[in-house]
Amino acid sequence: MKMASWCRWLWVAGCITALGACAHTSTPPLYTWGSFTKWQYDTLLRSGSSGTEQISAMEAQAEAARGTNTVLPPGFRAHLGLLKLSAGNPEQARLLWEAEKAAFPESAPYMNQLLKRLSNPSPKDAPA
Repeated sequence: MKMASWCRWLWVAGCITALGACAHTSTPPLYTWGSFTKWQYDTLLRSGSSGTEQISAMEAQAEAARGTNTVLPPGFRAHLGLLKLSAGNPEQARLLWEAEKAAFPESAPYMNQLLKRLSNPSPKDAPA
């Protein structure tokens, strides 16, 4: 009887240990999203903060990400580049789009298209 009780206790202890090993802390997120998705949505709706406010907020998030060695999400630099372009800074937009292309090579076709339009604007893309 003592041996059966000892085996049962050992089995319960093993189960608890196994479950404890499974309950590890979650991995940190891959990207620092912050309010990026909200900013994109606001821009698409043309509501919310102005472009300059959004640029300032996004630059602050980028600086915070650099300070904590975290990665900016896909599209962050591209969106910031579009905001910079709309604010009249085409060279900063170019740098951000090149950085987006370097960080996420799968974005190259779209970034190349934006860079091409920046270099050779078509008549319909030119400001009125």
